[in-house]
Amino acid sequence: MTTIVQTSDKVLRETAKEIGLAEIKSAKIKKILAQMTKALSAAKDGVALAATQIGVPLRVFIVLKEYTENKTAQELKEIKEKKVKPEIVVFINPKITKISKKKQTVREGCLSVVGMFGAITRAEKVTVEAYNEKGEKFSRGASGLLAQIFQHEMDHLNGILFTDTARNLEKIETK
Repeated sequence: MTTIVQTSDKVLRETAKEIGLAEIKSAKIKKILAQMTKALSAAKDGVALAATQIGVPLRVFIVLKEYTENKTAQELKEIKEKKVKPEIVVFINPKITKISKKKQTVREGCLSVVGMFGAITRAEKVTVEAYNEKGEKFSRGASGLLAQIFQHEMDHLNGILFTDTARNLEKIETK
């Protein structure tokens, strides 16, 4: 079982390395994506995961597909209750190409900082350019929660944890 590394692991502070375009469709990357998907599906409240969070310092993150589809909170809850195998969207070598000046302060947690939550200020809208698992380049605009997810995962790829800038940090016991 692939485990999600916690704050004491040095890999979380590394700047992840880009994946060569010829390597994107390799067995190695397929295996890493499978490990990430398993780790994310085993996590109780996770919606996305960066490769660094499973100890692999490569520039890739995954997001549960339903969080990329503008679903309501109720729809997301129903999907989570029914789902056996998660569907994911893969972002390889992602770059933020646009970022709004308008900010939002949001409550955030992290699978690598279990039980800690805090308020963090993020851009309200971002556009990310990346490659999918087939090596195809794509661009995706986002606002609200998805923009927050993109920025959080990009931080992971740059060795930054949300606790570095969050305010009003609080520890909440997880069951």
